[in-house]
Amino acid sequence: MRPGRKGLEPVPARACLVLVLALLTIPVVASAAPAPVATIEIEGVISPVTLRLVGIAIERAQAERAQALVIQLDTPGGLERSMRAIVQRMMNAEVPVVVYVAPTGARAASAGVFITMAAHVAAMAPATNIGAASPVALGGGADKTMMKKVENDAAAFIRTVALERGRNADWAEKAVREAVAITEREALKLKVIDLVADSVPDLLEKIDGRTIKLPKGTVTLATKGAPVRPIEIGFRDRFLNIITDPNVAYVLSSSSSRTRA
Repeated sequence: MRPGRKGLEPVPARACLVLVLALLTIPVVASAAPAPVATIEIEGVISPVTLRLVGIAIERAQAERAQALVIQLDTPGGLERSMRAIVQRMMNAEVPVVVYVAPTGARAASAGVFITMAAHVAAMAPATNIGAASPVALGGGADKTMMKKVENDAAAFIRTVALERGRNADWAEKAVREAVAITEREALKLKVIDLVADSVPDLLEKIDGRTIKLPKGTVTLATKGAPVRPIEIGFRDRFLNIITDPNVAYVLSSSSSRTRA
């Protein structure tokens, strides 16, 4: 550069080449890992214990910023009041709730139909079934008029849940009024569920990219390869879940009677 002129000296070509090679050797920053997916297994009769567990699972998934909660469900049904409260929790959850009827051989009967219908994503494993949601009176104490009122109420409830989630409301009502039940393949064909998955990893891969509507807006799932964080059920809740099963309660009651006799 001539004396008295301000400016920058031209960079030699060799220096440019060295700079380019140096930049190429800098490690590429890896993209952020996907947020975790929380999971919980719900098995047995739907009861106040189940309501407590689902509530804890939703709260923990939200607190830990999980991108979704997967409820692995296997139930013969249960109490109407507990079921309604669970559905309400799911409908107002701030984290996507996925109900996965599994493992193979599992079912979502009676109250389980309502819970599955209320999920943001409903899935089933191969060789599972769903349906038979007709209400029954414990002890058989209700008359025909009362049972008709209960049936109409349950039918209206499951229809509104199904419509909100974009599922087959006509079949849902038949599950209540006619106690119909179907396999996972029929459920997929009839748009009762969204997909069939062989396992939790398969489920997470298949729901990747889905857009979910939540109370505060929409989110897009990025679940493929996401870490899975099981929510462990404590001994106390496991024990309560077992003894609230009517079949277990009957056995315990019968055993006690024989002992007293």
